Amino acid sequence: MSFLQQRPRRLRTTPAMRRLTAETRLAPAELILPAFVREGLSEPNPISSMPGVVQHTTDTLKRAAAEAVELGLGGLMLFGIPEVRDAEGTASLDPEGVLNKAIRDVRAEVGDDLVIMSDVCLDEFTDHGHCGVLDADGYVDNDRTVEIYAQMAVAQAEAGAHMLGPSGMMDGQIAAIRAALDDAGHVNTSVVAYAAKYASAFYGPFREAVDSQLKGDRRTYQMDAGNRREALREVELDLAEGADIVMVKPAMSYLDIVADVAAMSPVPVAAYQISGEYAMIEAAAANGWIDRRAAITESVLGIRRAGADMVLTYWAAELAGWLKE
Repeated sequence: MSFLQQRPRRLRTTPAMRRLTAETRLAPAELILPAFVREGLSEPNPISSMPGVVQHTTDTLKRAAAEAVELGLGGLMLFGIPEVRDAEGTASLDPEGVLNKAIRDVRAEVGDDLVIMSDVCLDEFTDHGHCGVLDADGYVDNDRTVEIYAQMAVAQAEAGAHMLGPSGMMDGQIAAIRAALDDAGHVNTSVVAYAAKYASAFYGPFREAVDSQLKGDRRTYQMDAGNRREALREVELDLAEGADIVMVKPAMSYLDIVADVAAMSPVPVAAYQISGEYAMIEAAAANGWIDRRAAITESVLGIRRAGADMVLTYWAAELAGWLKE
């Protein structure tokens, strides 16, 4: 066959032709909406660095969950912001605490029509903002933290979460949570492991979203941005400990990691398009520098193309609406 006979452009001639031959597609069921609920609010509170995203009240969170069902989203990942914090993050274990109550409320609202996910981490609940409790030298105490994660996991499962998301990057957290869930009779509650979570510059808006008290950084337990092989080691450990899904976070600056993990993982792979990624596109679009809808769609499509089976994105509801047009 001659060069002139090879015409890939023939498959790009019309929108219908491009749709027909697309190698990667988006669907609402592949999208997960992260949502924040804050204790004590009487009306939703806009997050200035994340235009269009709010800290929910109980009622607005339930409406968001109902809308997610109508749109056919895959899941809702819940983060709770308490009124009172302490060094141990004890509000995370309170059955009437903001996150556990939110899980119950959403489960009562949508039942099994949506996968209700919840964050198993202490950073929102501690007065120092770290993902675990601190030792006498000010370092995060891995083993004590894992013990609390196990208790949090059981509390969230009992509140009605279908899937738990341990995000603190503590060694052994998946095994401890799996054992605690099984011992408490929650054998069908699944775990999505934040297996390769990097210390990233793009988390800034999230810290506003959860009113983080963090001073300093989390580099002693989150991964270094330059490390690629280490991500696979982290994933392998979480798989061995019983993870049902593995996640890469952030997504857009770590598409090579998403591809690496997708190539070796026997379980589904998630990727989290984080707050800073969201904020950059929103800011550029607000200045008229990019086409907002096209950029949002392309950014999520790129994460799927890299190999993610599901994407956590703050545009999940809006994007799902576009896909249903």
